[in-house]
Amino acid sequence: MNDRPDRCVRSLHGGSSAVGLAFVVLSLLLSTITFTRNAAESAPVPVRFPEGLTHGFLLVRSTAGDIVGYGELTQTVKEGGVAESRLVFRFKDGSLHDEKVAFSQQRVFTLIRYQLTHRGPSFPEQMDVVVDRGTSTYEVRAKAGEHGAEKVLTGEIDLPKDAYNGMIVMTLLNLPKGANETINVLAFVPEPTAIALELAFVGEQVIRVGDQSRKAWQYAFKPDIGPVKKILGTMLGKLPADFHYDCYVLADEVPSFVRFEGPLQLMGPILSIELISPQVASGAEDRKHAPK
Repeated sequence: MNDRPDRCVRSLHGGSSAVGLAFVVLSLLLSTITFTRNAAESAPVPVRFPEGLTHGFLLVRSTAGDIVGYGELTQTVKEGGVAESRLVFRFKDGSLHDEKVAFSQQRVFTLIRYQLTHRGPSFPEQMDVVVDRGTSTYEVRAKAGEHGAEKVLTGEIDLPKDAYNGMIVMTLLNLPKGANETINVLAFVPEPTAIALELAFVGEQVIRVGDQSRKAWQYAFKPDIGPVKKILGTMLGKLPADFHYDCYVLADEVPSFVRFEGPLQLMGPILSIELISPQVASGAEDRKHAPK
């Protein structure tokens, strides 16, 4: 069950001066945000469907429907039960999203180590991030645009038990039917700052699987970034009043990813990410260029 291609997504990007100002505003404002969730609401997500061996492929489209990149996810389970997942998106403009996450799944999902690299014009902020629960440390290398000055930050961090960077869709698939949940994600602004993310059930949608009509559950991912949302939206004209991401999962006893719509980085473009299946090369030209 865990090595099926339809389990392949588990995570699920102005001017340089404007983005640099965004860094400052986010750092100042996010440091003042407080959350009112109680301990029960902050609990890690229980494991209903343990993760296993996975190798899947993804297609990335712009809001106009143009193909702008391709993705590949690989996942293995190491000795001791620790799962390691890597999601790579390569864009036609040369940009790279490379995300690695190690996590345990003993009764609940727990993030152990997270790494993220953003490179290229698709990402307003270029960054390399490493967060490690075992050492309680982080390192962030970030710069505004491809040619900005790099800022290096290191320090200690107390990761919330329900921090799920690189695991958002995975946690969504493990929620009971129609359930809402609130988890934590780290926003790198550039310091890692915990933000509440609501996984809100929206309703059912009809989807096509071959010549079949099936149903999917639609969820809205709503980051609780408070006044930052309004200020950045006014300053850069990028954030709508109801800022959120959309995700669709197959409405079945065993749910699976269908599609994600949203940015891969806060101020980045809205993208649509969906599954793609490998095809056997059928033409002579295809076979000539296939790897030996």
